[in-house]
Amino acid sequence: MEMYGILETNRQEDGVVNEKTLPACPVETTLTLISDKWKVLIIRDLLPGTKRFGELKKSIGSVSQKVLTTQLRQMEERGLLTRTVYPEVPPRVEYALTELGHSLEPVLEAMRDWGEAYKAKNG
Repeated sequence: MEMYGILETNRQEDGVVNEKTLPACPVETTLTLISDKWKVLIIRDLLPGTKRFGELKKSIGSVSQKVLTTQLRQMEERGLLTRTVYPEVPPRVEYALTELGHSLEPVLEAMRDWGEAYKAKNG
């Protein structure tokens, strides 16, 4: 997928490439890429740097292994993070944000600031 392209390309499990047009609305496009709390929390936890799967699972908390794996795969397909597998026994897998993933930092900062203001007012 191009960083700000119109088409999003997804490779399905059977290897078939599926292209679909992203929404015209920029807000909807952003929501399409980070559509649930797990993806936002993964980005939050990868902003400081590379983490292994177990570190992500521990820092996020209540996410199941299956859901975390699915979310990481989707984010990799969309170009938000990279997955590096090291040929060791047992295998070591690390995740890191790409430049595109890091470009979401101001979005998360705005969400944090809004959440802090809300909690101060209503908490």
